[in-house]
Amino acid sequence: MTALPLWAADKPNVIMILCDDVGFECFSAYGSHEYATPRLDALAAGGVRFENCHSTPLCTPSRVNLMTGKSNVYNYNDFGVYPKGEPTFANHFKQHGYATAVAGKWQLLTKKGGITPQDAGFDSYCLWNFPGGGSKRYWNPSLVQNGKLLDLPAESYGPDITTNFLIDFIKRNQDGPFLAYFPMILPHNPFPVTPDSKVPKSTDSKSNFIDMVQYIDKNVGRLEDTLKELGLRENTLIIFTGDNGTNSVLTSELNGQQIRGGKGYTHDYGTHVPLIVNWPGKASGGQVVDDLVCFSDLFPTMVQAAGLPAKTIEDGDGWSFWPQCIGQRGKQREAIYCYYFPRPSAKKYNDKYSHYEVRFARDKRYKLYDNGQLYDTVNDVLEKQPIGSDPANATIHSVRQKLQAVIDSYPAAGQNANRRKP
Repeated sequence: MTALPLWAADKPNVIMILCDDVGFECFSAYGSHEYATPRLDALAAGGVRFENCHSTPLCTPSRVNLMTGKSNVYNYNDFGVYPKGEPTFANHFKQHGYATAVAGKWQLLTKKGGITPQDAGFDSYCLWNFPGGGSKRYWNPSLVQNGKLLDLPAESYGPDITTNFLIDFIKRNQDGPFLAYFPMILPHNPFPVTPDSKVPKSTDSKSNFIDMVQYIDKNVGRLEDTLKELGLRENTLIIFTGDNGTNSVLTSELNGQQIRGGKGYTHDYGTHVPLIVNWPGKASGGQVVDDLVCFSDLFPTMVQAAGLPAKTIEDGDGWSFWPQCIGQRGKQREAIYCYYFPRPSAKKYNDKYSHYEVRFARDKRYKLYDNGQLYDTVNDVLEKQPIGSDPANATIHSVRQKLQAVIDSYPAAGQNANRRKP
């Protein structure tokens, strides 16, 4: 174990973990009895678990939102494209002396545009869905590491390769502050077995998905164990979340309810994701926070937690929730906003992966869309029964006014570079 130099001890390490297609209902820390995630349970028990974190309903929009600290309405271009010229949280950490690395899924650079990991502020990377790689992400994966397509042994498993890469990065940078961004490959479809599956040739999607979620937990544990072995755990902030809801082909039970995955849809099962924050001795152990959190908030929260100068983000709408993590009241949101238009260049729009352009604002119970439809997200999660306008109902009238004011505070349309021409 190497002692931290004095200059590094003042700067904590940060590990930001983002899962791919898994909602809040798939973790035992949130009450599930179908999924066993003991390492995440322990992180939640020793840290902070958030009950009201919402992403956008699909992967690229959420990633752009997280990395830039601003709503997609300001800068989203198209699916698979990161808006060139927009600084990332990694750029900010790198400017303040951090070694930086990213491993997992990129999906931010295509022929339509985007940026490289170096542009995004990462010193090194090991990535799937990156130019020069192939389509396989799990068994015998196509991963590009620092500009080269990896030549891997037969039956290599992608999530292991990317986790190993970050473990090696941590070991190489144990003497100075580091930022590790882990946009995991898991547990996006297809749903093959994992190395730990008890039925090695299983083709049951749900059973295999459960194994994949549990493999997420295993790899989070491997990262934490590395920190402990190196004596770095007390000086490392870990944040764990997911980019959107679970795939809609899967249904999970939570608290006696059957929850069908809502990936791609704008109802809560498409946006309600886990959020766990753990930093021994810093984040208040065992705390459960009900405050609203959106993905714009992650960038400023990491910066404040690390004690870095705040980043001035043009059009940034993120609020740091770090005060809540250390037991303070913090700045609490009355509502959050979401802009969703994942594939502006699609030939046809629908209500899922090529969704029509839509904006909505929501508080802890009600959600208002830009077309005027209002829903009770507690009693009507799937948004089947819009609430009519009734000036005589003072509560509903007030909610409408409040949420409409939030919508009106943002631009009326996105800035999509690849918007389909009428």
